Amino acid sequence: MNQHLQNIFEILQQIENLSDEQKFSTAKSLKDADKELTILEFKLDRTEKVKRTTAILLEETIEELEQKRKAVEEINTALTKSLEELKAAQAQLIQSEKMASLGELTAGIAHEIQNPLNFVNNFSEVSSELLDEMRSELDRGDIEEAKEIATDVILNLEKILHHGKRADAIVKGMLQHSRSSSGVKEPTDINTLADEYLRLAYHGLRAKDKSFNAILKTDFDETIGMIDIIPQDIGRVILNLITNAFYAVDEKKKQTLEGFENYEPTVSVSTELVIPPPGGTRGVKISVKDNGSGIPQKVLDKIFQPFFTTKPTGQGTGLGLSLAYDIVKAHGGELKVETKENEGSIFTIIIPV
Repeated sequence: MNQHLQNIFEILQQIENLSDEQKFSTAKSLKDADKELTILEFKLDRTEKVKRTTAILLEETIEELEQKRKAVEEINTALTKSLEELKAAQAQLIQSEKMASLGELTAGIAHEIQNPLNFVNNFSEVSSELLDEMRSELDRGDIEEAKEIATDVILNLEKILHHGKRADAIVKGMLQHSRSSSGVKEPTDINTLADEYLRLAYHGLRAKDKSFNAILKTDFDETIGMIDIIPQDIGRVILNLITNAFYAVDEKKKQTLEGFENYEPTVSVSTELVIPPPGGTRGVKISVKDNGSGIPQKVLDKIFQPFFTTKPTGQGTGLGLSLAYDIVKAHGGELKVETKENEGSIFTIIIPV
């Protein structure tokens, strides 16, 4: 029995005026109290043990959570680094794709620049001869003849200026294509842009492969005027579609299947101002059409996926159409394709204006 209860019990036993019944009842109450105290002591002891166990578990949990927090931080740091490396790799791949397309254009650019340079050289030579004649006429005192010659020289100089600007525009277009996009939209003549890349791509391929040939067709809507786009980006999209079209018709020409003997490779580029019903959005549609072999249905859903290509190894990165799709989407537009096997494909860009 609890020591305090034992003392009380002994004192009660010594009191003489208590009856045996009272003493028995009091003793029973003390024993019940002792029993309850024993139970409470047991529970208290168990609670203390649970508290100590809980404290230990809590400490271990806090330590484990701290370790996990550090692990998460390390993972986040590693993921951030990986993301930065992926972005850098993506930027490098995009730049590589741009430089690859620029490499394909190099021969075409040289061909296009050579034409205005020939005009500049020829008109300069003729103008020099005319000035010699004008000096002779002035020495003879024939002012009227000298004036006529001067008029011819002025016309020649205007032509030299025109073709010089033409060469300058080609060089600027080449630099614009190679440099990183400014991300700023600017008024652009979409017809000139499409026509420029069509001819550059064609002459570039012709310089690489003398056997390559194709009929070029254009149908430009002159009512479009200037539209606000990022010219470097949309130019790359158009160039990619034209280059793919040339590849498609050239591959079909190389086939020896029966029925292709009279095949004429043809690539068409057209533009159209889209005027919707009232309340709709005006837009410009740029189409690149070829009469190649078309795109097989089994790969049609994959052509805009990064790194997917049907070209042989080393002839395509698989990034061209993927980048084109992203560029058009960034302009708020759409890039669609219609194709029929053995008949050809039409890629259509629709840009809201």
